[in-house]
Amino acid sequence: MKTYYVYIVTNPRRHTVLYTGVTNNLERRMQEHQQGLFSGFSKKYNCTKLVYYDVTNDIDLAIEEEKRIKGGSRKRKIALIESINPNWVDLMFDPGTLCNSYRGRFVPRNDKYGH
Repeated sequence: MKTYYVYIVTNPRRHTVLYTGVTNNLERRMQEHQQGLFSGFSKKYNCTKLVYYDVTNDIDLAIEEEKRIKGGSRKRKIALIESINPNWVDLMFDPGTLCNSYRGRFVPRNDKYGH
């Protein structure tokens, strides 16, 4: 069974830019962000710090969650990040974080606010 991650990365010092993506290999994808392997938004704005992620086994749900996050305001993205990472630490370097990654936050969003 595959695992899919929805994640948010930011620029390391100022946290002025937030990039949301989805992947089936978070460690590999973060290496790609950090090495700037692909040109695009995250490379242009140096989005290399992992500040949020969640995991599911359902790709359709992961894509739906990515779209929901991308469609939200900056304020809502910050609230989401701070709900699990109030100090904005780089989760790729927080010991044990990726080993116990399942948070079970992927649930159908039913209300008008996407909750």
